[in-house]
Amino acid sequence: MGRFFRAWAIVWVVLRYGLDELVLSSFQHPWLSRLRRIVTFGRKLDAPRGQRLRQALEELGPIFVKFGQVLSTRRDLLPPDVAEELAKLQDRVPPFDSQIAVDTIEKSFRKPLDQIFLSFERQPVASASIAQVHFATIRGRDGGEREVAVKVVRPGMKRVIDKDLALMHMMAGWVAKLSADGTRLKPREVVAEFDTYLNDELDLVREASNAAQLRRNMAGLDLLLVPEIFWDFCHTDVMVMERMHGVPISQVEKLREAGVDIPKLARDGVTIFFTQVFRDGFFHADMHPGNIMVSLAPETFGRYISLDFGIVGALTEFDKEYLAQNFTAFFRRDYKRVAELHIESGWVPAETRVNDLESAIRTVCEPYFDRPLKEISLGMVLMRLFQTSRRFQVEIQPQLVLLQKTLLNIEGLGRQLDPELDLWSTAKPFLETWMLDQMGPRRLLREFKAEAPHYAKLLPELPRLLHSYLNRQSAQQQQRESREWRELLKEQKRTNRLLQSLLYGGVGFSLGLLVMQWVVRVRIF
Repeated sequence: MGRFFRAWAIVWVVLRYGLDELVLSSFQHPWLSRLRRIVTFGRKLDAPRGQRLRQALEELGPIFVKFGQVLSTRRDLLPPDVAEELAKLQDRVPPFDSQIAVDTIEKSFRKPLDQIFLSFERQPVASASIAQVHFATIRGRDGGEREVAVKVVRPGMKRVIDKDLALMHMMAGWVAKLSADGTRLKPREVVAEFDTYLNDELDLVREASNAAQLRRNMAGLDLLLVPEIFWDFCHTDVMVMERMHGVPISQVEKLREAGVDIPKLARDGVTIFFTQVFRDGFFHADMHPGNIMVSLAPETFGRYISLDFGIVGALTEFDKEYLAQNFTAFFRRDYKRVAELHIESGWVPAETRVNDLESAIRTVCEPYFDRPLKEISLGMVLMRLFQTSRRFQVEIQPQLVLLQKTLLNIEGLGRQLDPELDLWSTAKPFLETWMLDQMGPRRLLREFKAEAPHYAKLLPELPRLLHSYLNRQSAQQQQRESREWRELLKEQKRTNRLLQSLLYGGVGFSLGLLVMQWVVRVRIF
């Protein structure tokens, strides 16, 4: 019954904002076109389609808002106006009752609150669609007091999410069957991708492990601070991490007044992103301004502070190498190499003509390269490339969706800090150095060092292994010779039998002739 009422509420919002008209307009069946004219009769739908979609998702609640946020990253699937409007979606969710948060904490740890924390602030400091955050104090393992941030999952989220996701999967199936673009848009895969994101965010132990990994990776860079995780206080529904002090990165004027070098801060953001992507293959994939602060403490002045690790991206060595080669080719304006890489990777059909794809990519990129470098927008180039990809049936790469989203976030954030930021020239030296490190003698030496323990174990065994190998080869050679000798003897016996048969046959035939001649002579005489 609950699912029925939820479905009816969604239908009401869809009709109110005219989303049915948007959906029907994407279908090419004649009777659906007539139905579209009927359902829109008498309704005033003057607002742009992207605005109506955004407002509808906001009214439907946090789960649909988050779905819109994820969908806004798929600019290869959406018209530009819709993607830009969905990018405006924000989690504006009121906090839930603090007593519910306390009950969740006590249920998770099976202890009263005062036995877990030395102090606990009941007033939340942040609230989002999945969880809210409280400040507290704990006793560390060294006996000292530590200020912490306590993240608590909203109660009942799993049940609400499952209901809404079931409806989304059902609607995705309809779109896949009825829409002309159903195969290319892959609505089922998009909803499945969103399903994965949400379930990952609901598990705070997973988020804590993401934070711990990023903290280890960034330890030697001196550009980014990641809070320490207190594993004794972590649970699926509760996560406790170091409390970070800083200024939200959106407060640029306050940072400038404090003496922070804003242009350097923008360049550092680009360096952090490319380091996480190409060096580590593990990156923070939700880097909007609400999740980033800047430290003003003397010992860490001007460093980024990263928060909220529910969504991270991971790349394989193949993905990293492919992306680095693509970026480098773009920087060098080697469009033929970009086209070849797309075909080699299997992103476009193998029968695609390199010259046609090269020409299309050049048409997209060349106008931007002819501008001053500071005016080049990588986000705009990506959007144009996504539009071009439809013509060549470029397959969507799920492992790169988060990377695309994060790259656009980084560029937007960088230009907000420093309008003169040249993202490409900042990234180019890093990528070229990385390519040399991956392709040159350094990589060979690094791999040799990595395999050294294996070689050290193998070297003492080499004489025995060589002796065993030679014995095995000798035995196999003897077996082959013995087998060949037996075959030769068999062949010789067959030959002898054939010669004997021929000899006996010839003798018999000669005797027969002599007998016949003798008989003929007897009759004549």
